[in-house]
Amino acid sequence: MKTSQPQKVMGKNHRSKVLTLVIPLAALLWGCDRIDQIQNEFRDLTPHEAYLESLVSAGLNETALALDWLKAAESSIQEAPPVTTPYQEEGFFPAELPQARGYKLSLRRGQQLSVLVTSDEGSPFRIFVDIYRLQSNENISPLPVLSAASIHESLEYVSPRAADYVIRIQPELLRKGRYSIQITAQGSMAFPVKDRNTRAILSSFGVERDGGRRQHHGVDIFAPRGTPVLSATSGSVTRVENTPIGGKVVWVRDQGPHSIYYAHLDSQVVAPGEKVKPGTLLGFVGNTGNARTTPPHLHFGVYRRGEGPVDPYYFLYNPPELPALVADNTRHLGGWSRTVDSGIRLRNSPNSRSEILRQMEKHTSFLVLGTTGMWDRVRLPDNQVGFVASRLTEDITRPLEANIITTSTPLMESPDVSASVIELIEAGSGIEVLGQFGNYLYVGTEAGKIGWITGFSESLQVEQD
Repeated sequence: MKTSQPQKVMGKNHRSKVLTLVIPLAALLWGCDRIDQIQNEFRDLTPHEAYLESLVSAGLNETALALDWLKAAESSIQEAPPVTTPYQEEGFFPAELPQARGYKLSLRRGQQLSVLVTSDEGSPFRIFVDIYRLQSNENISPLPVLSAASIHESLEYVSPRAADYVIRIQPELLRKGRYSIQITAQGSMAFPVKDRNTRAILSSFGVERDGGRRQHHGVDIFAPRGTPVLSATSGSVTRVENTPIGGKVVWVRDQGPHSIYYAHLDSQVVAPGEKVKPGTLLGFVGNTGNARTTPPHLHFGVYRRGEGPVDPYYFLYNPPELPALVADNTRHLGGWSRTVDSGIRLRNSPNSRSEILRQMEKHTSFLVLGTTGMWDRVRLPDNQVGFVASRLTEDITRPLEANIITTSTPLMESPDVSASVIELIEAGSGIEVLGQFGNYLYVGTEAGKIGWITGFSESLQVEQD
């Protein structure tokens, strides 16, 4: 422990300097999570929350159906599988079972998240779409940053910092139908050099310059001399100068907290005070200033008010286009499928390198909730949700075998001893075996009912023609 030192009486000027240092430090210790928490307390209700309030007002919030709906909403955030953008999924919401879908992804500062949700035109229904930013402190609730109750319109949100997000979609109670969701993350600014993209960036943010005496506060975009330099944002030109380091430069203040810096221009064609929009010509690529010994390029910098220079790369980066869905896979949506072999893996996300949740037995049956690329999002009879490769599944239209019930057997709604009984299958009745889960068989009866029976443990074999 340090020995305390005699305190000195500080003059007014000394005290003000200490306060100047303490206030930014306190703000830093306060943390972004705490700021989000305060903002969360003063925001308006989201459409999803307003709908829940309407259930409370109607006295429906304590019904089993409403409680299941709320549980599905919460678990879809807590258990959202990680996905990468661009992402596309088609799925199905059943009316009898409240459900929600969650999608977890990471965004870098400056990326614009776009979410488009549509429903089947033949059965339109309202879907609540919510985008949450997760907090570094898991004890703090996620912050809703953008929400909507209407679909067929894209939600767009620019991430102010690197963070994890969850997108949740959920229909109203007792609504069913197919949906499609498209998730993309792209640069929030237009690329500033004509006919170029981020592959032309050959010097990145933060690298040391002048023997380590300073850092590179931007990215260098290389292009032939005279290539048009275009405004990356809407805003106003604040400065047009010729400086020793940047050479011929243009500064643009955007409509948010950023000032954009364009340097080493061969020439400038705008003046201070001019209004610009994405694509407005500002000048031409050159190598003026301290870039005289380098090939022509644009130095592009982004400065955030109150913070200084930030990495502009993800403000500009655009990923590949959305992968096409495999049309053949969507025919299983809302129906049951089964594995074609034993050892098939249920994964946490639609990626062959993602976490393995479990290995399934041959002919394990599951409900198909959605499809993305070559993967199906499925729910097992014990309610575990994950992804399985579509090519390792088959639908249940072809029975595995036919049997005769020798003793009266209850047909149950789910493979659980406490499940509700659909009907009693009389001895001598025929059944068709469609799949299995644990020691239960998924069967169809002569009366056209489908459910689960127990008491069979032998392996299933497909009948030979």
